[in-house]
Amino acid sequence: MVYTHRVQREFIESKTFRVGSSQLLPFIMSAIIRRIINTAKAPAAIGPYSQAVVVDRTMYVSGQLGMDPASGQLVAGGVQAQTKQALINMGEILKEAGCGYDNVVKTTVLLADMNDFNSVNDIYKQFFQKSFPARAAYQVAALPRGGLVEIEAVAVLGPITDAS
Repeated sequence: MVYTHRVQREFIESKTFRVGSSQLLPFIMSAIIRRIINTAKAPAAIGPYSQAVVVDRTMYVSGQLGMDPASGQLVAGGVQAQTKQALINMGEILKEAGCGYDNVVKTTVLLADMNDFNSVNDIYKQFFQKSFPARAAYQVAALPRGGLVEIEAVAVLGPITDAS
């Protein structure tokens, strides 16, 4: 093993832990930074959770309903209007962390009615236009506040280059 820094080598040599009954391995653990993301431009959390959490370069965006941030009420107009508002809310949270929809690598879409799948897709593709994130979609028994759709996301902060 090649060590580039004498201090690092000395640290590793002083920190060994028993694995199994006889093997000793060096062990390093560095602190992971967690940052809470919150913006008034998206609805406040309606429970004991954060709008988003960043750990290292990964951001976990809590499920967004189609709620108007000012009133805290679901927008009128059905599943497409709620989908659009949920994605606008997500965009504001992404922006607060310094990224955008292109940084999203995974979403989960929760639907009150799976028959709305195509209607949600019609709006969803207006926000995610290339390099679509991985996605799962589920019908659920009910969503908070009687919502028709909820969308959560995982994003990676910083510049992203697509492989060809």
